[in-house]
Amino acid sequence: MYSKLSLAVLACLPLASDAFSFSSPVTSSRADLRPAAATTLNPSIGAVGRAPRAAAASLSALSMRTPKIIQGGMGVQVSSWTLAREVNRAGELGVISGTAMETVLIRWLQDGDPGGIYKRALDRFPDQAMVKRVWDKYYVEGGKPADKPYRHPSMWTIEPNNALEEATVLGNYAEVWLAKHEDDGTLIKGGGVGINCLTKIQLPTIQNLYGALYADVDYVIMGAGIPMEVPGILDNLTEHKDCKLAIDVDDAPEPVYTHFSPKAFWDKAKNPDEIKRKMNRPSFIPIVSSVTLAQAMLKRATGAGPTKGIQGFVIEYPTAGGHNAPPRGFRYDAAAKSHVLSLNEKGEPVYGEKDDVNLERFKKAVKGLPFWLAGYYARPDKLQEVLALGGAGIQVGTSFAFSKESGLRQDVKRDVLKQVLSGDLTVYTDPVASPTGFPFKVLELDDSLSTVQNYEDRPRVCNLGYLRTAYHDKESGKIGYRCASEPIDIYLKKGGVTEATVGRKCLCNGLMANAGMPQVSPHKKKGTDDKYVEEVLITAGDDINQCREYMKDGETEYSAVDVLNYLWGKYKDEYQKEMNLYSHAEQAEDPKIRESLMAKKKELEERMKEVDAQLNK
Repeated sequence: MYSKLSLAVLACLPLASDAFSFSSPVTSSRADLRPAAATTLNPSIGAVGRAPRAAAASLSALSMRTPKIIQGGMGVQVSSWTLAREVNRAGELGVISGTAMETVLIRWLQDGDPGGIYKRALDRFPDQAMVKRVWDKYYVEGGKPADKPYRHPSMWTIEPNNALEEATVLGNYAEVWLAKHEDDGTLIKGGGVGINCLTKIQLPTIQNLYGALYADVDYVIMGAGIPMEVPGILDNLTEHKDCKLAIDVDDAPEPVYTHFSPKAFWDKAKNPDEIKRKMNRPSFIPIVSSVTLAQAMLKRATGAGPTKGIQGFVIEYPTAGGHNAPPRGFRYDAAAKSHVLSLNEKGEPVYGEKDDVNLERFKKAVKGLPFWLAGYYARPDKLQEVLALGGAGIQVGTSFAFSKESGLRQDVKRDVLKQVLSGDLTVYTDPVASPTGFPFKVLELDDSLSTVQNYEDRPRVCNLGYLRTAYHDKESGKIGYRCASEPIDIYLKKGGVTEATVGRKCLCNGLMANAGMPQVSPHKKKGTDDKYVEEVLITAGDDINQCREYMKDGETEYSAVDVLNYLWGKYKDEYQKEMNLYSHAEQAEDPKIRESLMAKKKELEERMKEVDAQLNK
């Protein structure tokens, strides 16, 4: 029972829930906040234009329930099929990473396909002769010895060989198929499965998407660049039509394209009837960081229909993990070092007001298409804020990256979460680590490539090549490939400059190590006779310490569903806790105090109803 004094004090206090909102990049006044109606992707989008059959085939994907939560795509295989499947089961959008999936498949086979997992998926692929070719070449019964290096396919070029294309199609197919099905092969009728590809990794893009389409992927999500040509490529692949993608080539005298022909692909496989297979076109969701970019894509993207084959947007702020869009006007220049003027005292790029996104302007610009916000949005109040603004929901990466279902090495997850429990970890936005030229978030950890000493002790080698840059050799007239993370003498011979190699990290090998498949280097570890084994390089968003919200009773693990439950229900729980304070409001003797308490109680009840309506509970 509350005393008269406590009821009187309570009547004078503002609602505690009014303080739940944290500062954010949202540039819209509170007066503009209003409940969002339930949204469903418009099945008519893309139904007219150059590819009517492709658009019609996409109706099943586009009429799916719009997810409130997108589990972010994180490579290499951090957003694994196990993680995406768990989120899909729960009714939200699970996303697998399309980065280096042929290498993941090939290394998994050399590890003996533990549990027969990929065999389960590949047994469902329509061309078993193709599966056999890849299987016979790479599968090692019982797994290769730990001290032996993995065999790897040839690196990507503008004209890839057929074996590389087949492995890529199969790798992406298998990962999507596993995320969409239970262990017994039953299709999961959940929130859907998407694939995330990096626009900057251009050369495998079309083959990645083709393999994902064969597994009936529901969404394609792409960032780290401007994927202007991808909507049209999806239209064409749905109908097994030839595709081309413009490739960035330094010093090229004219545009350069990589080409993919489904007909030629299946002809080489001696299975020409496959081009008769009907395919569903997935929804395409580009990741953008400005209103201007979204407008440009809606105007110039190559897809069919009034929205150019685009079905929504993710707005990503620079607090997100992985690659970030650079600040407006920022350009890394290794030689002139003009970029140093835009760095803070730690050497990180400085983001300002120009990098904020006015969401009211964005809503008008995208003409009713759904949008999700990403970058420090893994909190229930943030989900509510986005819904109230009229957004579809949020994209969350880091919180899922350290869940027990993710593909990140279990020992690494345990170590990181132990440190999160004992104190805050630090994420460094490195302007030079990634050979892409994009800022890259690095979690500062001992025993990883984030330390200067470990980075300097690593033998430089480029044997995966996903982030190589194509260049035009003026003497030979041919196209070559170079990476600022490769051995410096080799890079210089290809026309690179020494300054560009400083601080560059081999993301390809570091991220493969994160997934538990580190390469054994041909070089020796410094100061020993042992061969060097590639070390991890962990990326995370600025909200890494948010992970302690999901751990219970000091445990150093949590599930993807724990994250979802927190995002779905905690905000309502906070309201409920506060409303308990007003449970005796009607017992206040003073009429004015009683009236004030009852009004606040009613306001909380209305807020809880609003949460229920927005979350469709």
